[in-house]
Amino acid sequence: MALIRSRSGARTGGIPIFGELADEIAEQLAEGFRNEKHKAQWRMTLTVYAGPLRAKPVDKIETADVLAVLRPIWQEKPETASRLRGRIERVLNAAKAKGYRSGENPAAWRGHLDNLLPKQQKLARGHHAAMPYADVPVFVARLRELEAVAALALEFAIFTAARSGEVLGARWPEIDLDAKVWAIPPERMKAAREHRVPLSERALAILKQMNEVCTGDCVFPGSVNGRPLSVMAMNMVLRRMGESVTVHGFRSSFRDCAVNETHFPRELAEHALAHVIGDKAEQAYRRSDALARRRELMDAWARHCETHAGDNVLAFRRAP
Repeated sequence: MALIRSRSGARTGGIPIFGELADEIAEQLAEGFRNEKHKAQWRMTLTVYAGPLRAKPVDKIETADVLAVLRPIWQEKPETASRLRGRIERVLNAAKAKGYRSGENPAAWRGHLDNLLPKQQKLARGHHAAMPYADVPVFVARLRELEAVAALALEFAIFTAARSGEVLGARWPEIDLDAKVWAIPPERMKAAREHRVPLSERALAILKQMNEVCTGDCVFPGSVNGRPLSVMAMNMVLRRMGESVTVHGFRSSFRDCAVNETHFPRELAEHALAHVIGDKAEQAYRRSDALARRRELMDAWARHCETHAGDNVLAFRRAP
């Protein structure tokens, strides 16, 4: 008798449904990902955006099915759509390799979907929509009106100028509340080396608030026990607030404010952003991470973020 399961189950006639195989492939590939954000993005895109495919047997997925998933986001979210297409293609290639389907891959780009989808607008690589630093204090005041873990995580990201993946992956063993330092281990950093973040009073207050409600290692836990917030959680806060900026863009807000409104050296701001500065020889001689000076900078940024609407942004300025 053929193996048959419901739409929410796994197989029909021995052929896996797309959702089952997609989860399996994502789990296998995750072993080679150093960045937690990449793992979360794979899971999210193949669950949320590829949702209409998940209940279909992999041998029944056709070009029209793939197009129905891609077209709604092809121009609105071009980078996400392109990555999603590649991930669908990879899952269906795996299905063919396992003997579950044959023929051409309906998610293939060259010679196939490139003839059916319009040309995407070119992406401005390396640039994320950022909020003008003068507008950040008003935004922070609005953000504090929300009672949500995602809102606190976003505010923490702003005050620490950290990447979203670093914030979402934060664990309590990394936090030293007494020393007011967050030590992010190398395996979670883009540059693969430890980054110590000096914590301002507001950043500490957020951590203490989370510490009162957390039961596991995740600083900003999500709805699934033992797992952090979704990679989309902070972006959803921005969308609900009617903002078109990105979480990553607040790092640019911080850097612009530091360069334009303070006398701290540019290199210190770059160091606070965990950017690699100079060539390998210069990095070898740079033995100090300038934690004390970066603390002054982050405290100044915090003071700026907490000024009320209409206050002079020059409160962030530091005397020569």
